[in-house]
Amino acid sequence: MGFVLLILVHECGHLVVAKRFGLNVGAPVFIPFMGAFIALKDAPKNAWMEAWVGIGGPLLGLLGALACHSAGEMLGWPLLIALAWTGYWLNLFNLTPIGTLDGGRIVTALSPWLWIPGLLIMGYMAFTRSNFIIWMVLFFSIPRIISLFRKRTDEEQRYFEVTPAQRWQMGAMYFGLIALLVFAMDVSHEQLNHIHRQPAQVAVVR
Repeated sequence: MGFVLLILVHECGHLVVAKRFGLNVGAPVFIPFMGAFIALKDAPKNAWMEAWVGIGGPLLGLLGALACHSAGEMLGWPLLIALAWTGYWLNLFNLTPIGTLDGGRIVTALSPWLWIPGLLIMGYMAFTRSNFIIWMVLFFSIPRIISLFRKRTDEEQRYFEVTPAQRWQMGAMYFGLIALLVFAMDVSHEQLNHIHRQPAQVAVVR
C-alpha cells in the first residue's frame, strides 16, 4: 500500500505541473505490477514544457520519499525507511534519459542525444537484470532513438528550441535531483544496515 502511495505522489507531480501549463490531463491510471501514468490529452507544445512535466514527478516523488523516511526515523519504524529507499530508487530509475521515461522527457530540453547514453544504461540493465518492464521501456523508446538520425522538419526543430538559460536551469535541476536521490538512497541504506547489525551487537555484549 505504501509503495502505491509513493507512485501516486510521483504521478501527482506530473499532474500538477501539466495543469500549471494549462494542459488537459486525466487522473493517474494504475497498471497492476507495472506502475502508473497520467494520460496527457494535450501534448506539450515544446521541449521546455515537456521537460517540466517530466521532472515534476521525480521532484514530488523525492519529497514523498523524504516524508516517509522522516516518519520512519521519528517513529523508529525501519519498514518506512525501507519504503523510502524504494521510493528513491523508483524516482532515480525514472530519471534514466531514455525516451519513454521521465528522464527521456527532461533531456529533450538539454540534448535529445542524451537518449543514446540512456539507451546504453537501459540495455545494460536489461541484460544484467532481465525484467519485462525494462524490455518494454527499451521497445517503446525505439521510435525516439530512430528520430535522432533523420532530418527534422521546421516544426520539429522549433519544438526543441530552448534558450541557454533554460537549458542550464533544467540541467542543474536534473543532475541535482539525481545527486540528491543517490545520496538519500545511500543514507537510508546505511541506516537499514545499522539497524540490522544492532541485534548481533547486543547478543555479543550479553
